[in-house]
Amino acid sequence: MNEAARKLEMVKPGEPQYREAPNNVEAEQALLGAILMNNDAFYRVSDFLKPAHFYEGLHRKIFEVAGDIIRMGKTANPVTIKTFLSADDRVGDMTVAQYVARLAVEAVSIINAEDYGRAIYDLALRRALIGIGEEVVNIAYDAPLDMPPQKQIEDTERRLFELAENGRYDGGFQSFNDAVALAIDMAGAAFERDGHLSGISTGIVSLDSKMGGLQRSDLIVLAGRPGMGKTSLATNIAYNIAASYEPEVMPDGSFKAKNGGVVGFYSLEMSAEQLATRIISEQTEVSSSKIRRGDITEADFEKLVACSQMMQKVPLFIDQTGGISIAQLAARARRLKRQRGLDVLVVDYIQLMTGAKKSGENRVQEITEITTGLKALGKELNVPIIALSQLSRQVESRDDKRPQLSDLRESGSIEQDADVVLFVFREEYYVKNQEPRDIGDPKYPEWEALMDKVKGTADVIIAKQRHGPTGTVKLAFQAEYTRFTDLADSSFLQYEEH
Repeated sequence: MNEAARKLEMVKPGEPQYREAPNNVEAEQALLGAILMNNDAFYRVSDFLKPAHFYEGLHRKIFEVAGDIIRMGKTANPVTIKTFLSADDRVGDMTVAQYVARLAVEAVSIINAEDYGRAIYDLALRRALIGIGEEVVNIAYDAPLDMPPQKQIEDTERRLFELAENGRYDGGFQSFNDAVALAIDMAGAAFERDGHLSGISTGIVSLDSKMGGLQRSDLIVLAGRPGMGKTSLATNIAYNIAASYEPEVMPDGSFKAKNGGVVGFYSLEMSAEQLATRIISEQTEVSSSKIRRGDITEADFEKLVACSQMMQKVPLFIDQTGGISIAQLAARARRLKRQRGLDVLVVDYIQLMTGAKKSGENRVQEITEITTGLKALGKELNVPIIALSQLSRQVESRDDKRPQLSDLRESGSIEQDADVVLFVFREEYYVKNQEPRDIGDPKYPEWEALMDKVKGTADVIIAKQRHGPTGTVKLAFQAEYTRFTDLADSSFLQYEEH
């Protein structure tokens, strides 16, 4: 007996040869009826249930119209919503208006409204999972050239993450009303947060006052020549945010950051142990070179032990994989957000990452793919990403060593994709190298005066900022502890361009 005949024998007469997508039309009817009878029922489900979660198209429309009317402060009932529904459509032998009236007449108590809403929501997620699963199977069978297995895994993981986070997987347009509501929520959160910042505080007051903190979904490029302290500044900011983390319990039992945040740090250049040494040095004021050499006193060692015990509770997670690809970085960031939460991501640094390495692609195209990927990841995870970048050597050949946007190395896409570009510039580094060899040189007093002026200071140049002014922030820099702080001297004013 061949395979086709055997399969035909297995089919029982009258048995349906399809599986209907999971749905519960009765639950949808019961919830809509409850809302039309008592509009308070809408507020029991509106925080998690959206029109797209309904299986029946007409139910989607009824829920959307009722929601719009209720949000405007009006009453949604069969009379007020029927003008917004098509008069020509029919449900069996009833008109839409008759169907809506019947939903209200047969409505049950609103006590069960949330249970019905949850059932509808869960079924919508199951349908979305089926859709993702079917696509995974179909693509795996077809084996298209532009979708190798690794790329399919990453794409599926991204869609599953979106579904887990937002209860959706399709994106699409967002109404302006929703966007306005989000903007007002952000302003309210800024008003209530410490320091009245719309973003996450960096822990450096003068920098926060210029930037309003780190804004969610922003790509913040922090660039500088070697020796300027860009890794130190990124490490300082990352630790400040993690150390000030205060969780807040949400109604659904999840946590969100009230202050500070959970930080993911991709250290592609330094090991996790080197990074930890820097942070311990900064916190204990014991020189990192002394820590490495073991040149410390017993009192210093006690400080280090006490600091390490305190740091163990700090939500700072370090990934030290060298040469990580943008796809791997994104997959690990999604996993961290799902398992531990995530509020800020730091990447040290862009030029050490790899792209997809398509044939014929040069390094500039690869960097473009990386920066575009980082920008997309920031929007997907709704977190600020601080990405460090090298500057080209042309800075060294100029008399004025202050960096400019044109110095960003290897790609204009870094400047284009970034929402904020910060340059770290320490004049002390260059002045120190110009020290006359002979202390009796007539130029020595002039050099000494300049060195005294710039010693222990650093400029953070805000060269680009989509939603704020550009300009320069002067900070104090303690090289032995690799620490950036606000200047105590108020005579150092911030310079603002516009």
